[in-house]
Amino acid sequence: MAEITQDLLLGGRVRLAQPARGHRAGTDAVLLAASAPVKAGDVVVDVGAATGAVGLMVAAREAAGRFVFVERDPNLAELCRRNCRESGLRADVAVADVLDRTSRQAAGLMAESADLILSNPPFLEEGQARISPDQGRAAAHALPAGGLEAWLRACTGLLRPKGRLVLIHRADRTAECLEILGKWLGGLELRFVHPSADRPAIRVLLSGLKGSRAPLSILAPLILNGPDGRFTPEAEALHRGEATLL
Repeated sequence: MAEITQDLLLGGRVRLAQPARGHRAGTDAVLLAASAPVKAGDVVVDVGAATGAVGLMVAAREAAGRFVFVERDPNLAELCRRNCRESGLRADVAVADVLDRTSRQAAGLMAESADLILSNPPFLEEGQARISPDQGRAAAHALPAGGLEAWLRACTGLLRPKGRLVLIHRADRTAECLEILGKWLGGLELRFVHPSADRPAIRVLLSGLKGSRAPLSILAPLILNGPDGRFTPEAEALHRGEATLL
């Protein structure tokens, strides 16, 4: 069995068991969780959940909804179940490939069943870049060719009308995300994430409502690091769970 580490998120409010090697939860997960508006009674689905970091951080702030974690790797899904149990969160963990309709249906993921979808999809597609030789990291970072559209189509298909999708992606794929999501979502909101004030954005947080016709909004950017290389006060507060991006 792969080595497992026990890590603390949100200033210790979330304890996460995750593999020591491969893709590990970090700042992207923190930012996505901080951008998730949850209302009482919402069905919240974390798509591509890995060991559950995003959903667990959202639940640590607001556990009023029903949480569903979707992960295709059975080993990561089992760690997700363990993390939910140890956090006291009653949740469903679906082992499913979100790109495969049969797999989704077999796992009980029904169309138009979610109020809020959270997703940190693999950032690359086959042929776009050199893929890591580590199988876990490669699976977390790369989709088949054309996979981003298929992933986002599946996510929006799970949303109820007026349900919200929130995702984080590479900033250089913003135009592609907007082109795809504009087919199903409106009221789109973008927030760019910069490593420092003088450097280009590296991530984009994107949110939208299914079936809305509201116009696009660009929110204030988030700067992660100050001139000294340390987290800015806002970024530090997000990592400690003392602030959100809502």
